[in-house]
Amino acid sequence: MNIVILAAGQGKRMRSDLPKVLQPLAGKPLLAHVIATARALKPSMICVVYGHGGERVRERLAAQGITWVRQEQQLGTGHAVLQTLPHLDPTRPTLVLYGDVPLTRPETLQRLIQTAREHSQGKCVMALLTAHLDNPKGYGRIIRAPAGQNEAGAILRIVEEKDATDEERRIGETNTGILFAPTDSLRRWLPSLRNQNAQGEYYLTDIVGLAVKEGMTICSSQPDAAWETEGVNSPAQLATLERIHQRNIADTLLEQGVRLADPARIDVRGELLCGRDVFIDVNCVFEGRVELADGVVIGANCVIKDSQIGARTRLAPFCHLESATLGEADVIGPYARLRPGAALGDDVHIGNFVEVKNSTIADHSKANHLAYVGDATVGSRVNIGAGTITCNYDGANKHRTIIEDDVFIGSDTQLVAPVTVKRGATLGAGTTLTKDAEADTLTISRAKQLTVPGWKRPVKAEKPS
Repeated sequence: MNIVILAAGQGKRMRSDLPKVLQPLAGKPLLAHVIATARALKPSMICVVYGHGGERVRERLAAQGITWVRQEQQLGTGHAVLQTLPHLDPTRPTLVLYGDVPLTRPETLQRLIQTAREHSQGKCVMALLTAHLDNPKGYGRIIRAPAGQNEAGAILRIVEEKDATDEERRIGETNTGILFAPTDSLRRWLPSLRNQNAQGEYYLTDIVGLAVKEGMTICSSQPDAAWETEGVNSPAQLATLERIHQRNIADTLLEQGVRLADPARIDVRGELLCGRDVFIDVNCVFEGRVELADGVVIGANCVIKDSQIGARTRLAPFCHLESATLGEADVIGPYARLRPGAALGDDVHIGNFVEVKNSTIADHSKANHLAYVGDATVGSRVNIGAGTITCNYDGANKHRTIIEDDVFIGSDTQLVAPVTVKRGATLGAGTTLTKDAEADTLTISRAKQLTVPGWKRPVKAEKPS
């Protein structure tokens, strides 16, 4: 099977410099969703017709197994498919999809293909995906043979709304644009299309009438939900599909046993894998690939990207994680930030306004308040006091700080890397460490405290009247 994806539209109503098919839904371009659906059908080839945005579209979605065909002038859907004919295998049928219709399920398309095969009986047939809408405004209508005629109910043609009569506009069955047809027939029909219509375009839908004239059977199937065939032409439509998609994801998570405080307030912009007894509070965002092991609790308003979180770990509200790995039974936040390369052991505590970057922190260690740990190796049972920072950047290069097991670091301490705090050492509050601290010793580096008797605070000078 060939699959053709039409993705050349400009999308003027988006009012954006970004090509319409690159507009994001759940964190990835609309066209990427359609390509993923196409791949799930395991076609012999995927051909994408692009136009507006040109190379930006190709560069963003470049991948193996995709043939790109440029439509220099956007003259309609029929003209777009015509451009692909030299690239299609004529011995295989062709499925036509749309780059701005992102939520069509593979199962729906499989049913369409199966419908065509069931009606073929060795003959060429065409299959249309149609939808019954309460409000069909804006869609092409399916015209069927009326009752009392031979082959009553048979599809005769498709009429676009701008070309339809008042009676035809009252029809609720609409054309989704998605069709399955013999490729050798497309080679015969497409060059004969004409643009004598209200939009002056070459409609792909006109091939239905040509097929009927040849006596070809036209069959149809329908999606399980109307949103499967809804396209994006405006920011409002994009927002509507975003919420539909996120609710579908939420429903899947609920079926898997994940507890969601509010299924309407979660955003998954990638892949979220959850173990048993996971709880996710409201307004959390998951990006890339995120793994939550058994018993993980995610507090409200957390943002987690490309991270793995071990069993029974708890994130308090407003934590941000990116490319981080957490062990079991960790306690994180609130307002903690774990940046790329943060790797925590088990029973680690990272508290409010603590930032960890490119650092490993071993089991049972804690940094509970207002600290920065960057480019560091931290051992087990380490206490990092409030206001502690690793001074890892000298203006040109990054340097590493090593903190061995059982170290106690007092508040407001600066560790000027490269430096090592050896096992069991204690650093007094306010220390600026520029040399290694020896094991099992107390190291203090601070200015001598002075008291100045008789000192008076400055006062404001009186303003001239």
